[in-house]
Amino acid sequence: MLRIREIKLKPGEAPAAIPRAIEKRCAPGRFGYALSEWRVAAKSVDARDKARIRFVYSVDFSVTPRAGAVKLRTAPEDFEADFLRRLRARGGGAGIEAAPAAGGGLSFVARGAAAARARVGPAPVIVGFGPCGMFAALTLAAHGRAPVVLERGKDADARVADVNRFLAGGALDPESNVQFGEGGAGTFSDGKLTTGIKDPRVGAVLETLAQAGGGDEILCTNKPHIGTDVLRVVVKKLRARILSLGGTVLFEHKLAGLCAQGGALRAVLVDTPRGTEELPAEVLLLATGHSARDSFAMLRASGVRMTPKPFSVGLRIEHPQRLIDAAQYGEHFTEIYGMAPREAGLPPADYKLALRTADGRGLYTFCMCPGGVVIPAASEPFGTVTNGMSERARAGAFANSALLVEVRVSDFAAQGDPQDPLAGIAFQRTCEQRAFASEAAPRPYFPPTERLADFMGKESALAACLPAFAAEAIREGLPRLGEKLKGFDLPEARLYGVETRSSSPVRIPRGQDLCTNIRGLYAGGEGAGCAGGIVSAAVDGIRLAEAILKL
Repeated sequence: MLRIREIKLKPGEAPAAIPRAIEKRCAPGRFGYALSEWRVAAKSVDARDKARIRFVYSVDFSVTPRAGAVKLRTAPEDFEADFLRRLRARGGGAGIEAAPAAGGGLSFVARGAAAARARVGPAPVIVGFGPCGMFAALTLAAHGRAPVVLERGKDADARVADVNRFLAGGALDPESNVQFGEGGAGTFSDGKLTTGIKDPRVGAVLETLAQAGGGDEILCTNKPHIGTDVLRVVVKKLRARILSLGGTVLFEHKLAGLCAQGGALRAVLVDTPRGTEELPAEVLLLATGHSARDSFAMLRASGVRMTPKPFSVGLRIEHPQRLIDAAQYGEHFTEIYGMAPREAGLPPADYKLALRTADGRGLYTFCMCPGGVVIPAASEPFGTVTNGMSERARAGAFANSALLVEVRVSDFAAQGDPQDPLAGIAFQRTCEQRAFASEAAPRPYFPPTERLADFMGKESALAACLPAFAAEAIREGLPRLGEKLKGFDLPEARLYGVETRSSSPVRIPRGQDLCTNIRGLYAGGEGAGCAGGIVSAAVDGIRLAEAILKL
């Protein structure tokens, strides 16, 4: 197939207009060919000029000779090459090239099953069933290595029930909540699949998610997302695939300790519903996520090398979605195009903003949820955490985003031992406990909230939840962000606190073989400071599994 870029359609034009646009652009009929099939490879929205907003497509298409028009001694797969040669000979063909081969996803073919059965020793153990652990398990299971996954939380259905009870005012379950359980923290989020990493495994991850119910749309959208409602289905299907390939997934099984001898892992201690048990483990892959603070403490006590790393803290800001739509698509969109943005096929608008404050700190938006809701996301007693979540349709009336301030190692190392790798966790916990005790909190574990105008005042209860430098950075930056996105500093916008779990405050160093300082112990994903988001964590899980397969 060939790929043609920069096919542009007006708001309201259906994708059915794409063939006509291809014909107009390269006129295959002039060369004796006809368009035979096409599919969208990529789609984005160009809204830089509000009076000329366009959908921008990259499209893969095939041509076939018209009857009697082209006499070739070539196979059908060479028709596109002949057509492109003829087009370029006439001075055309700009933006048209051979389409890249499909990534193929993770085939999950048990290619190494026979060799794996002959291998002596315990099965690889994976701790954590978020994106990193899940894709590591898929990869190992596909090669016949029958991994055993330990997940401290519950399966998706039981977890959803626990979270719904909590959101309705029930008690917090420290082991089954927005942070812990099947799918990891991403299960209760917007399910964003954007990533800045350039790795061929990204395509495999997206195709795997699409095959598991995520839908083909995530393969071509510029900013793909799954949504919490669809993601809860996807993770169950991926688990079923792992089980079908010989893997094991044990819920409510929490890593409690490491047993090493001579610098090499030999077994692990696991807290189970039956009590603490010892499990043989010569190879262990840690994919705990960034909120498993008790696990970090256990790893440090077990001699695992760890270092503190920078992270961010801040608040979550919420606006009416219509305000964000107006800022991004234009206040007069309906007048110009004769229909509302959603009627024209435009998605709920998003944004991504950043600046440097006067003292050089980064202030930026993160995990923006169009049409979403702000939710409490605690995992520890007496600590309040907030996050954003949206469903696939993003049909809510409000948009929200984290508004984060850079936290340097020097900010929290000065409060205790500068070499303590867990000092950042203590820093986060202080903010969360202040939010829990805040007079602006509507009830326990629900985020304290106030109007932006009140936060900008001197007596802000929400500002008191943050370190002084973070509160001042947000106050300084809000008017400047309002200059970047009209209405962002709306006085009636609501702020919620605190957002502390955007990334891990800990890094677990690993060598070129991706192993930690304990032989047989691997660590990855967001918890190890090696990823940031669903896709990059999944890619890291695949890389770790590939390293284990070389053993």
